Amino acid sequence: MGYFSLSLLFPIAYLGILIGSMATFSHLYRQRQVSSKLRLAPYFGPHTSRNVYLSLLHQQDSADTKVPDTVLRAALFARAIEDVQRMMEVRTRKPALATLLQRGVVGDEIFQRLTRAEQEIGIEIKDVVAEANALAPGWGQTIFQSASEMVQNKILREKIDSVKAKLVPEKEAWEEQRERSRRELEGEINPAPATPAVASTVATTPTVQPTPTQPSKAVSSDEDGVIVEPPVADATNTPATGGGGGNKNKKKKGKK
Repeated sequence: MGYFSLSLLFPIAYLGILIGSMATFSHLYRQRQVSSKLRLAPYFGPHTSRNVYLSLLHQQDSADTKVPDTVLRAALFARAIEDVQRMMEVRTRKPALATLLQRGVVGDEIFQRLTRAEQEIGIEIKDVVAEANALAPGWGQTIFQSASEMVQNKILREKIDSVKAKLVPEKEAWEEQRERSRRELEGEINPAPATPAVASTVATTPTVQPTPTQPSKAVSSDEDGVIVEPPVADATNTPATGGGGGNKNKKKKGKK
């Protein structure tokens, strides 16, 4: 029995040491991950509207000052608007950032910062809904819908203002282009005279006249009184080889 219990003691001790070391490593690794995340810089800046609302709420709890409910509602609504803006920015940047992370363009740190910011915004939204229901029953269901409409209206106003800012330079550019086109059109209707260099080039260019073909003339001889006409080539009667069977020149003799 003693030998059997001793043989079981070593495997049990080995398993205990192995499990204990793995648990210790896992605990240290989780603590290291949490500390590294805490050391990460926040993705967004300070939440100003939330800080203002919490300051007003702290003054509301004190007995010295009394903050009106309308001021608290306005501060909470501004807080909800900023939360909506941050959530829209996170939803816009997260897919592009995930693609860049897969390609190895950016590091894992910035993606962890964005993920942590998204989690914080989720907690912030739940807190805002609870505060809205505490100020006015049922307001938590519509506060973010109203805040989203305000954000969309703000974006639309910014686009309209940017278009109005570009209107004056574009109008001036259009007027300049129209004036240039008008001048070019007037130049086509009233063409300018040719320059002296072009005129001299045209004047010095020689004209080529076709040379007239001279008719064949008969050759006359006063001594013999013989008129010789040029031979007429006959393609049909031309022999293959030279000989006496060819066409002969016709001679006419006349008296002087």
